[in-house]
Amino acid sequence: MTPSDKALVPFVSVDQMMQIVHKIGLTRMFTALADAIAEDFLRWQDFDKTPRVAAHSNVGVIELMPTADNSHYAFKYVNGHPKNTAEGLQTVTAFGVLADVTTGYPLLLSEMTLLTALRTAAMSALAAKHLAPKDARVMAMIGNGAQSEFQCLAMQALVGIDAVRLFDSDPAASRKCAANLQGRGLTVTICDTPEAACEGAQILTTCTADKRNARVLTDNMVGAGVHVNAIGGDCPGKTELAEAILHRASIFVEYPPQTRIEGEIQQLAADHPVTEFWQVLAGREPGRRDARQITLFDSVGFAIEDFSALRVVHRLARETGLYQPLDLLADPDDPRDLFGMLMRAKAPAAA
Repeated sequence: MTPSDKALVPFVSVDQMMQIVHKIGLTRMFTALADAIAEDFLRWQDFDKTPRVAAHSNVGVIELMPTADNSHYAFKYVNGHPKNTAEGLQTVTAFGVLADVTTGYPLLLSEMTLLTALRTAAMSALAAKHLAPKDARVMAMIGNGAQSEFQCLAMQALVGIDAVRLFDSDPAASRKCAANLQGRGLTVTICDTPEAACEGAQILTTCTADKRNARVLTDNMVGAGVHVNAIGGDCPGKTELAEAILHRASIFVEYPPQTRIEGEIQQLAADHPVTEFWQVLAGREPGRRDARQITLFDSVGFAIEDFSALRVVHRLARETGLYQPLDLLADPDDPRDLFGMLMRAKAPAAA
């Protein structure tokens, strides 16, 4: 039995995701993702929202990130296992589904390891456009693993930075990042310490993976007027910033019930004031107010961002033809006769 077109689900593989990015270009990809996130954040109230569902172990976490509006449902499966790098594996892997609310049928199955890196970078740049100093040209990139180049290039494309200062506790990671950024219009400096990386930077991005309360940025590294983009792999008990920084900063978050569990603000009292970033986009709350203000985007990633990213990929896959039909759904001639479909699929006995 050949499945009908309605039962074939478009699947975007890792290879096809890479081809999509190369076909349209990184800048257009970052722009499309940031625009889609902004569009969806501006209708924040339309979405079902819940903190991600997490299964923690002593070596990592596996999470489901669901959300829905009145027409589409989406979820992402994602893991975070810092020890994987030493075993030659990715720290973060992911895949996702976009589905039609009216039928429950999936519209897209996609890899999301690459897509998560792209949408995280787009989200960082979108926030920085509203929170960073207007003349920001230099970014410190502290943590030079798999996300670092995406962060640098999205900030270049959408914010206008022209220099990055790299630091990682593993110098090989910084050399890798610098090599990958060569020839892309950025002045790249490898630094020996995080303090050196922060010198002269208007945007400080922290992106580390260890599941522990660390002090990647200490209070003395953060001067007046900077924007801190704290995006490292988040979970309960994992932080990157000294608590004193949080008390000096204006804090912006995606979804407070999730950020208070996993973000930097888990160090603070539950009633410490924060601003939901969608309110800045909607003009309900101010972003950066003055030149000396310290702004902090305490980003843990939220399901609506993945919803937006899957919307973009669903459109681009159809535009480019870069997907493969996947026989994922049973499609009996009579929807009440699933058993009959199974029996008719039996191979005929040999003569």
